[in-house]
Parts: sequence; structure tokens; C-alpha cells
Amino acid sequence: MRKLKIVIGNHAVEVQLYDTPTADAILAAAPFEARATIWPGEVYFQAPVHVEREEAARDVVESGELAFRIEGEVIIMGYGPTPCSEGDEIRFASQANIWGRTDADLVGLLADVEAGQLVRVESVE
Repeated sequence: MRKLKIVIGNHAVEVQLYDTPTADAILAAAPFEARATIWPGEVYFQAPVHVEREEAARDVVESGELAFRIEGEVIIMGYGPTPCSEGDEIRFASQANIWGRTDADLVGLLADVEAGQLVRVESVE
């Protein structure tokens, strides 16, 4: 199975890639670095990837799913309710392509990430 590793500060998350054009594009772009941006319930960062919105794009995700928002070309790691959420759901501001999944506890890993922290995305052999 194809995998990526996302490192933010002292935290590392291994991501299993889905079979999607977005996952293919992110894997092809790796390795790359960006700076973290924070929004309540999510961490996101720029990615050197240009893809179209996929048919299965959505704005509500399950814990552990990773997304790519074509507006702004950012990878989104949602870990809890956002200002757009209804109840405890993880809802993004707009639809995003779902490209991978992690079994890591994103709440525990991402809740203390600070804006501007270096993010590194690399392939896992």
C-alpha cells in the first residue's frame, strides 16, 4: 500500500493513500515543505499540487481522513469540530477531495500545533 509521512514539529503521521488522482498528485509532489495554518478543528498547509475537484469531494469527513481543498491548494487535517460544524462533526468550509487516511490520534497530535510550524511531507518506502 502507498504511504506518506507528514511531520509537524515533533509529531509524525503516517497516511495510507487512496486510489485517487489527488493522492497520485500529492505522492508525485513529495517531498515538500510548508508552514502550518490553524483553524479551529483543523490544521492545513499549502501543497504544490494542482488537481480538479473529484466527484466524491465532500465537506464532512470522518476522523483520520485527509483532504485537499482545491481553493488555495491546501492539505487539510481535520481533527474536531470547526466553526462550520453541526454538533461534533468535522466539517470544512468547502468541499475537498479525500485522498488518504491515518489511524493516528489526530486530536492528540494536532491540538497543540502552532501556526507557522514547519510541515514536511515525504513518501514512505
